[in-house]
Amino acid sequence: MIVEKFSQNVINSGVFRLYIATGFFATLIFFVVNADLYTPLEMIFGIIGVTIILKGVSNMMLSLIILLFNLDNKRAELDFKYNEEKINAMMAELGVQDAQTVGNQAN
Repeated sequence: MIVEKFSQNVINSGVFRLYIATGFFATLIFFVVNADLYTPLEMIFGIIGVTIILKGVSNMMLSLIILLFNLDNKRAELDFKYNEEKINAMMAELGVQDAQTVGNQAN
């Protein structure tokens, strides 16, 4: 669960989309500047190929970021919150039981 949230936050940050878009436009500019060396079909395949390769590299970078990033602190924080909620629920249940006991003794 922690890894999923972390990876979703990294993906939503837009860094990888910016990386792919920058590579796409850089390749496009490269082919426009060197238009006399390439045919239009080569340009299209080159731009598509580089974009696909950049998407693959960005996926590998995401995998490495997730693999190498230490999420122990976040896991400990979520465990603490979970335990705190459980303790609060138990305390509320104990308060209800005490109130029922007092109510039964009064009758």
